[in-house]
Amino acid sequence: MFITFEGIEGSGKTTQIQNIAEFLRSRGRDCLITREPGGTRIGEKVRAILLDPQSKDMDPMTELLLYKADRVQHVKKLVIPSLSSGKIVLCDRYFDATVVYQGFARGIDVKLINTLHKLILDDLKPDMTILLDLAPEVGLARAWKQIESGKRAGFETRFEKEAFAFHQRVREGYLELARLEPARFRIVDASKDETQVCEEIINLLCLNNGLGLKE
Repeated sequence: MFITFEGIEGSGKTTQIQNIAEFLRSRGRDCLITREPGGTRIGEKVRAILLDPQSKDMDPMTELLLYKADRVQHVKKLVIPSLSSGKIVLCDRYFDATVVYQGFARGIDVKLINTLHKLILDDLKPDMTILLDLAPEVGLARAWKQIESGKRAGFETRFEKEAFAFHQRVREGYLELARLEPARFRIVDASKDETQVCEEIINLLCLNNGLGLKE
């Protein structure tokens, strides 16, 4: 099963993926934790370019194509082989992030983004997407607190430095995607504390018949 975690900066995706992986492993499930951009050796090099604040003058189309290149390498070299071997893949961001960041927020035609995904990755989509929804002002405050404390890399702050309106468009984009695909998306209130959020995600996973889990 392919499960992705989406949300704005500071929504707690990375923390919750670790929590959920621990829960699944305690239930005897073999999990892979991965992320985009990154996840592969080549992908980590692409990530360094995309998230570097010094890349602030990057053209939106360059940004889009770098994300696509990263995703092809990631899916073909890691995600598909892991799914084929029976693992549950937990991914921190995937295709939906590209739609909202480069589409809704940057203004690139969403139809073009979707077409590229169909052409290069046969329209591979997650079985479930957990959307950690949070007000941008709260998420950004959390993110900068983590950066300033050293819990997050200070050299990966290109998106945190975007204008507030950019982050508002990202959140609105995610909520619109969730509205369009209610069967795949599960919206979780990320303003709650870590334990509450984790429990809610676990409840959602236990309701998924494909996982065969019990609380």
